[in-house]
Amino acid sequence: MPRVTTLLRKSYKAIHDFDLLKALQSEIRHEQSSNHFQDNQSGSLGDFVLDWDSPQSQDVVLRKKCESGEEVAVSALLGPETYEGESSFPREALMKVCIKKPGLSSILQFDCGAFGKGDNGSDFAIHNAYYIPSSTCLDSSIYKGPSFSSLDPNLQDELKNYLVSKGIEGMFTNFILLHLHRKEQGQYVKWLHKLEEMVAVAPSE
Repeated sequence: MPRVTTLLRKSYKAIHDFDLLKALQSEIRHEQSSNHFQDNQSGSLGDFVLDWDSPQSQDVVLRKKCESGEEVAVSALLGPETYEGESSFPREALMKVCIKKPGLSSILQFDCGAFGKGDNGSDFAIHNAYYIPSSTCLDSSIYKGPSFSSLDPNLQDELKNYLVSKGIEGMFTNFILLHLHRKEQGQYVKWLHKLEEMVAVAPSE
């Protein structure tokens, strides 16, 4: 046990010697003063409502019911960095869009990616489109349809227009991207504050 105590004291001293606390405080100030996502960027939920948005989670879930009775659910979280030089957002948002028609148990599911554009706007692309016979039938072995890229280009365009008609358009994807990036930044700053508190109470000797 004395050996462990000595090791801990040496570790705490190393923390102070390397000015870790100052580095953390500098990073916190930088994050709080930086306007990563410009104020002139805007987004709108449209008719969607936030159904899930836990401060501890990385994802969000949104839902809406169309006048036609169709139910639309969207789950989204940040994906990898886009590496797009003109992108207004460093990362894309991965979205699953599920549409259920009234009176039917089948679901149309679209796997999409929302990304920023150079004009501070955003767009989305469909990566996959599935037909799921029932919400209780999610077996991965069930054939869900051909790969989206193999579909006729005109059909691909019409499916994207179909999603746009259900509210998956520029202002909506802007909201998703802004909300998820700001959420991630807030979680990062909160983590930095917790680390700062731990380092601040560490004994220097």
